[in-house]
Amino acid sequence: MTRFMMLFIAIGLVLVGCSQDQIKGNNPKEAPVVSGDSSADRALNTEVARSAEQKLLPEYVAKNESGLSDQDFETAYEMCVKALSDYYKAVWNGSDIEMDTLIENDHLKQYTQQKIQSQYDVHIKHNLTDDLVQDIEIGAWEVEYKDDVNGGYLYFNLPVQINMTVGGYGEVTEFLVRNVNGKLVIVDWYTGAKDSYDFMVRGANLTINNPDIWNDSEWVKKLDHMTDEF
Repeated sequence: MTRFMMLFIAIGLVLVGCSQDQIKGNNPKEAPVVSGDSSADRALNTEVARSAEQKLLPEYVAKNESGLSDQDFETAYEMCVKALSDYYKAVWNGSDIEMDTLIENDHLKQYTQQKIQSQYDVHIKHNLTDDLVQDIEIGAWEVEYKDDVNGGYLYFNLPVQINMTVGGYGEVTEFLVRNVNGKLVIVDWYTGAKDSYDFMVRGANLTINNPDIWNDSEWVKKLDHMTDEF
């Protein structure tokens, strides 16, 4: 009888041990984790890397690494229209504008930022910011290629109609565009409408034909004195 009881207890212990092993083996929380890229993971990682590389590319790429061609006209035009659209929404709506994709020269970039801030402050002061810019329309625009020792530049004359919540107005802006290391950038930007910021700071009835003007430190220094008054 004693032997039978001991045998029964031993069998019971073995069964309990087997049952615990089976429970552990079937528990999903204890399943081994296998690290490594599946084919789907590799495809996703490749897509993410490609997307990151695309974000690093300049937005307005010239057809050639240096110089300009007639194939750059449309891309340069799109850049100038984008600049105008963002500019008017910045001075009226208080929207952000991304300068780095449009302008390479730090002096022109700083001047444009000052111009935007000055005009927005005026609109705030006179409670004009409720009349927001909805969109812009470009009229009969002109583009001309100008040759020079630095690979040439494009001259744009863009009549623009600014459509506001109520009404609107129009003015003409001139741009000079160069190819800088394979990227199309604005190298000068002038709106000569009466009482415009450029009109008051830079002067009236200017001929916009010097793509290197913002590299002239003496000229920039004189202009800085003018902007300090606004």
